[in-house]
Order: sequence, then C-alpha cells, then structure tokens
Amino acid sequence: MDVLHQLAADGAVAGTAVVAGEQLQGRGSRGRSWHSPPGGLWLSVLFRPVASEGLEVMSLRAGMAVAGAVGVVVPRPLQLKWPNDLMLGDSKVGGVLCEARWQGDTLGWVAVGVGLNVRNRIPEELASVASALADEQPELTPDTLAPLVLSALRQLELGTGQLSSPELKQFASRDWLRGRIIREPVAGKVQGLSADGALRVVTPAGHDLALRSGSVELADSLTAGTFDHAARPRYRQH
Repeated sequence: MDVLHQLAADGAVAGTAVVAGEQLQGRGSRGRSWHSPPGGLWLSVLFRPVASEGLEVMSLRAGMAVAGAVGVVVPRPLQLKWPNDLMLGDSKVGGVLCEARWQGDTLGWVAVGVGLNVRNRIPEELASVASALADEQPELTPDTLAPLVLSALRQLELGTGQLSSPELKQFASRDWLRGRIIREPVAGKVQGLSADGALRVVTPAGHDLALRSGSVELADSLTAGTFDHAARPRYRQH
C-alpha cells in the first residue's frame, strides 16, 4: 500500500498494481497488523474515481469482485463478512483494505489492498479462525490467482454512489453475517446491508440499527439461544 501511494503521488495511472511476495508490516482495518508471509497473494490496485460518492462502500464492492474472481478456481463460494473479510466456511481467508488520499478538498486517489491466504502457513494461534485457499484447492498458487483478482478489480467502477439493488442482491447471496446473532458492537440479529453499506441489526428490544463501523463479534451459543427465544415475537411484529 505504501509503495502504491508513492506511485500515485508520482502520477501513476489508474489500474496500476503492486504485488508483494511477502509483507513485513502488513496492515489491516482499524490499524491492526496483517500476517502476510510468502505463499499468499498480497496486492494493491490504484483507483482514481472522478467523484468521492460511494467511498463508504468501496471495500464492499472490492470484496464482491475478489470473491467472484476466486470462484473461478475455487468451487466452494467465498462469503463476505461485513465490513471487509473474505470467508470460506467459518474461516477467514482474506480481507480488503481501502485507503483514500486527498489533495485539499478533492479526492486524489484510492488504494485498494487485498490479502488472500493461498499457500502460506497459518500461524498456530490463528488456525481456529483462519485457513488458506490451497486447503480447498491444493494446486492453487498466488501466480494463478493474481491475474483473476487484478482483472476483476480493474473492472470496478468506484465512486458511483450507493449500492444498487443488483449489488445488494449479490452481497446478500454471499452475506456471512445475515441471520446471525452478534454481541459486538451491539447485541442483535443481523438483517443484511442498507444501500449506504451500513450493517442492519435488530436488537432484542426490536430496534432496527444501522452500523457504519466497528468490529463484529458473534454471540456465543447460550446468548444466541436466549436472544432468539426472547426476540422472535418482536421480529414477527416488525
């Protein structure tokens, strides 16, 4: 991402991409570190949107594009966990990070970063929550996947405003959180996305909330069971 930002500042054209064999200081959302050793696909693509509308849904659009590209070579469909995780079953296999740079009040460019576990070793402490795509498709390599992901991303039209009805349907077909009970950043049942990219959650009290940021944590089975039993009549009413 840092290399791509420098290229953009030097005048690189939209579609310019940087691919790393390894990152020693990989970063994820909300300032978290991202483990990116050899064997994974770590890439960033430059966009120069003509307008800043739709910045809040760029990572969602990028995630759908990446999931579609991976689906060409991995039979089991990737799902999307709001706001920027790529899931295979219940394991995280990748993520998307979008970083905008401004020149005064004008949007200068957006770097879209993608990290995908392909053949890289998953750290022991993450083995219960993360996996690699080669576990599903043993012959898959980063070199095989890179052209597909780059092509899908370069076809994206960013800066086009809110998610359209077809895009919402597309996301819903891959929505890993929809229907699940969460406890953070609020307790409730996930109902899907709104057009502005917010996560819709209905609380046990029946309030429909729109979350625009935060780290989602699922409720444990006991909490989920209690929530479902208490909240089911309210869902029918709403």
